[in-house]
Amino acid sequence: MAYTTQDIRNIALVGSAAAGKTTLAEALLLAAGRIGAAGSIEKGTTVCDFDSLEKARGHSLDAALATFDWQDRHINLLDTPGFPDFLGQAIAVLPAVETAAVVVNAQNGVEAVTTRMMARAQERGLCRLLVVNRIDSEGVDLPALLGQLQETFGRECLPLNLPAQGGTAVVDCFFNPAGESDFSSVANAHQALIDQVVEVDEELMALYLEQGEELAPEQLHAPFEKALREGHLIPVCFVSARSGAGVRELLDVIVRLAPNPSEGNPPACLIGEGEAARPYAVEPDAAKHVVAHVFKVQVDPFAGKLALFRIHQGTLSKDSQLFIGDGRKPFKIGHLFSLFGKEHPEVERGIAGDIRAVAKVDDIHRDAILHDSHDEDFLHLAPSRFPLPVAGLALTAKTHNDEQRIADVLHKLLEEDPCLALDSNQTTRETVLRGLSELHLRVTLDKMRERYKLEVDTHPPRIAYRETITAAAAARYRHKKQTGGAGQFGEVELRVEPLARGEGFQFASEVVGGAIPGQFIPAVEKGVHEAMASGVISGHPLVDVRVVVVDGKHHPVDSKEVAFVTAGREAFFAAVRDARPVVLEPIVELDVQVAQEAMGTITGDLSGRRGRVLGNRSLSGGRIGVRAQVPLAELEDYPERLKAMTAGEGRVTLEMAGYEPVPPMVQKTLVAAFKPRATDA
Repeated sequence: MAYTTQDIRNIALVGSAAAGKTTLAEALLLAAGRIGAAGSIEKGTTVCDFDSLEKARGHSLDAALATFDWQDRHINLLDTPGFPDFLGQAIAVLPAVETAAVVVNAQNGVEAVTTRMMARAQERGLCRLLVVNRIDSEGVDLPALLGQLQETFGRECLPLNLPAQGGTAVVDCFFNPAGESDFSSVANAHQALIDQVVEVDEELMALYLEQGEELAPEQLHAPFEKALREGHLIPVCFVSARSGAGVRELLDVIVRLAPNPSEGNPPACLIGEGEAARPYAVEPDAAKHVVAHVFKVQVDPFAGKLALFRIHQGTLSKDSQLFIGDGRKPFKIGHLFSLFGKEHPEVERGIAGDIRAVAKVDDIHRDAILHDSHDEDFLHLAPSRFPLPVAGLALTAKTHNDEQRIADVLHKLLEEDPCLALDSNQTTRETVLRGLSELHLRVTLDKMRERYKLEVDTHPPRIAYRETITAAAAARYRHKKQTGGAGQFGEVELRVEPLARGEGFQFASEVVGGAIPGQFIPAVEKGVHEAMASGVISGHPLVDVRVVVVDGKHHPVDSKEVAFVTAGREAFFAAVRDARPVVLEPIVELDVQVAQEAMGTITGDLSGRRGRVLGNRSLSGGRIGVRAQVPLAELEDYPERLKAMTAGEGRVTLEMAGYEPVPPMVQKTLVAAFKPRATDA
């Protein structure tokens, strides 16, 4: 189908596991005539869960794109994982869409991932749509669920349709408000929608209130879009993906009410570097320079790298030349693809607002900006905020020949997954793979084994402690070495100051009068970085420190870069020791969902793990959610312990909260354990 930017709808299905997102995608594809029969998760025949690991586990592990047409509109549908262990893949697709359809399981109600994805979509300025799935399930309380949605996300959550005939059908509350629903009044729901929408348009509100005119859906289109963009309206749609109830109505909502790329909020872009960066407006205009954003990378051991990108501006076609970021060498698009699950149909072009893919471009990477003009050098989107990896496994090769392969394979897996990280701890000589959970890491190891035929040995890693300082201090160090010929000389005075938690590292020079020539200041910084990486009191990297080069001395013959590297490193060591250094430990925020009667057991166990309970909330089905912050060092066996305490019914979501000082006794133990290593070195 030939289509324009205004005909495109970009939708991401997000939400908790077991909400039925993949089944809903099948139902939408079936209703639109894109497939002849709905696939089954149990049989491994769905369009979006095509990977062998997804079929084996029975749930999504990665985001998948399925494109289809309906009523002269082109829809790019992104199905995403719902387990918190794989949430990075869901967050990564948000910059590619205008609308986030947050799918809610009618039996489970609002879950932790529901609230997290609603918040992430709001941060991105996306229009949000709540889709209540499985409305025909036995024992569901849909009026109570609607109340829970409004209590959690605001009174702006209003139904566009309502369930009828015991959840086997729905009635429209917006376009054609007629019929009887299982609960509430269709007329009242229609009135509530109109009242909410006209509030964003003063002229229309005056017409509506003063003249009492009946407003047609066509008159409401522009203010409806504005209400969506501003978060003033969050529509609620009721569906049953398995029976098909409400699916066609949801398709109508997507094509008639969801924003096209020219109606959604534009992505937040900056151009330039550092303090010189300034806002840059991209426009979904087919005639402008091409600007596209790579939001997903897949690496196949046989087919190579496949990069999915959203075209925010311009038009591209096969044989187009594109630059990657600020790179000076363009690449030529030999083949341009659309995607339909595992199928990669080739297409001739891509227009502003569309989603396309290219293959076998080695330098392309996630978050890259693709463009066809140097006017867009140093352009980047506002970065996505991903959960920090808190679980870890130390990896070792089974054979000497596999040592290099481990690095190559891990590099490919890290390209695909924004929530994987790799630590090479020089102190412990460990290569540690970090992810969001033990399940996340286990699936990653399965990918290594299945895709790349690589097996590794694993063991629990050491906790990723950090060091920092709590006071300002200064120190001076002279490095002087004479070996008969030209010697080495460098003298450095440094001042160290603590920074607020999370601010990282700052380096500055206040040297005047050429006491240290300018060409040696980078060498001083290099020495500081070496010291920060190796640690001072416990052997763990330093963070949140500002370092200022205050003074020093040089020799016109003997001063060399290596001398100032050594002087900078040793001066930093000395200054930190006088700056009341402390060891920091990672703190994890938990959201534990259990039966209400288990709350006392859970909170008691968390307190025994040095945890702080932050609060709790009631969930549907007699369950309760408990929020707490706990040191990661206390959570090594927590998932297994939770299963034992709740007879397998408890669920936990973990997210990195930050770093805090360890208790004095723990610090004393860590420092004592490091001293022998320091002496040996």
